[in-house]
Amino acid sequence: MPLTCFIRYEIAPFQREAFRAYAEAWGRIIPRCGGHLVGYFLPSEGTSYEAWGLIAFDSLAAYEAYRARLRADPEGRANFERAQRQRFILREQRSFTEVVDGTLGRLAQP
Repeated sequence: MPLTCFIRYEIAPFQREAFRAYAEAWGRIIPRCGGHLVGYFLPSEGTSYEAWGLIAFDSLAAYEAYRARLRADPEGRANFERAQRQRFILREQRSFTEVVDGTLGRLAQP
């Protein structure tokens, strides 16, 4: 069963650019390690301290294999360590979701 890891970040509001660099690095790392990166999202209007990352997998087993590859990836480890050192992520929550058939990627109709 396909699933998506939905990550909610509470970020330091004045360290948006540090989080942006962190997310951009995942754009290289996640696909290399086997995750389908749906995207990372920064606040634009409204709340200034919430950001999100969405990563899809074919199954929970695929997610577990991805996590093992991620732990072995030098750039992935360095990105985690930079986040800890710079402390721009205050809190992180992960949820696993499944898409409701017929709802993903639906474009607006004119």
